[in-house]
Amino acid sequence: MRKRQQGFSLIELLIVVAIILVIAAIAIPNFLHSKMAANQASAVGSMRSLNTALVSYNTTYGIFPAALTNLGPIASGGTPSSTSADLIDAVLAAGIKSGYTFVYSAGASDESYSLTATPVAAATSGQNMYFTDQSGVIRVDTSGAGATAGSTPID
Repeated sequence: MRKRQQGFSLIELLIVVAIILVIAAIAIPNFLHSKMAANQASAVGSMRSLNTALVSYNTTYGIFPAALTNLGPIASGGTPSSTSADLIDAVLAAGIKSGYTFVYSAGASDESYSLTATPVAAATSGQNMYFTDQSGVIRVDTSGAGATAGSTPID
């Protein structure tokens, strides 16, 4: 009488591991690409939110803010003011969101502004760089040189 085999053989286990590795080799690059695309879309959305907040601030106070933090949340129990207008959340006011760093610069006499978004790590966060100013047009640079007022506008 022959004994019944219990469990899997070493060859069967190696085949299963090899199949899992092939699937992982296909899936991981697609996942990283999807994450970069999501970060880039988030950066554009954040630029739009910041443009809206900056225009609202300018309408309320007559000038553009001196710093991005001036658009941030108010202290508990306080009221909005020119130093904490409560127009954006604390994460965006800090200048880093979804793998992108946002740098705001007030123009001469606080009558204009420029805003750039650059990836924290180009290999994982995103590859595009973005620029906008008081015109509200968001511009993109895909070459890595940095987006400027002369870069290609986003449709």
